[in-house]
Amino acid sequence: MAQPGGRLLAGLSLGFVGVVVFGGTLPFTRLAVADLDPWFVTAGRSAIAGLIAGGVLIATRRRLPRPAALGRLLLVSLCVVGAFPIATGLAMTTVEASRGGVVLGILPLATAIVAALLGQERLPARFWAAALVGAGIVVAFALREGAAGLAPGDAYLVLAVLGAAVGYGLSGALSREMPGWEVISWALVVALPVTVPAALLLAPADPAAVSPSSWAGFVYVTVMSQYLGFFAWNAGLALGGVARVGQVQLLQVFVTLAVAAQLNGERVDLATWLTAGLVVAVVVVAARARSSADGRRPVRRPADRSG
Repeated sequence: MAQPGGRLLAGLSLGFVGVVVFGGTLPFTRLAVADLDPWFVTAGRSAIAGLIAGGVLIATRRRLPRPAALGRLLLVSLCVVGAFPIATGLAMTTVEASRGGVVLGILPLATAIVAALLGQERLPARFWAAALVGAGIVVAFALREGAAGLAPGDAYLVLAVLGAAVGYGLSGALSREMPGWEVISWALVVALPVTVPAALLLAPADPAAVSPSSWAGFVYVTVMSQYLGFFAWNAGLALGGVARVGQVQLLQVFVTLAVAAQLNGERVDLATWLTAGLVVAVVVVAARARSSADGRRPVRRPADRSG
């Protein structure tokens, strides 16, 4: 059996891999939607990832979800397979990936709020204060150039945060019944009756006319962001613990800024880096407020449901 220190190191390493993968989502989405319809990108990435997920579920001989879980899986699918990808795809047609990365930096706070609304945890007043400050920082960042600095993409980013937060909150509840990778796999599979026909209908008439960089962005968000990134992230959480490995997510906004600068040629100014730092600091304060009031219940590992 691996030593505790070794498990933690492995968990942190896998968690970092997951963060790097997710940190590249917005920059690669921006590449994809340069030549591809955002609606096709959403349907196509979900359809292909769903077919991969279905193959994995069959190969690992996983049993069908219990009927009581199907309704929640459909809601997870609506949020993380539908709402988040299309919202980010539409956002990346009007705003830069670096800007989106800062706005999505408040996702951990939004996820915690959803968990509280779902009755999964109680949050102290200090958390709510930090959440309000974090929201204020992001709004100020979006408005820092005045009214002319607003774009439809900002509204789409807010929708992306809401969709992901609800999806993650519901996924967290389902992960008590099945492994986290299985949750995302079934969420993709149950969407296949919609995503496959939509992808075929929305596919570009002349795929050869689409630039290689847009196809590269599409492949990344399909294979990495929509599916494999969850394997590394969930495995890291299982090995090192949610509380410790979850802190690695604080690096995601900086990964997005760095990738956007290199991949998309975006100029990330000092104000953007400072705002990202402030958002991360607020998330740290909120996380500590949560842990201090948490009571830390032991985590029950889901039983293996392989056939």
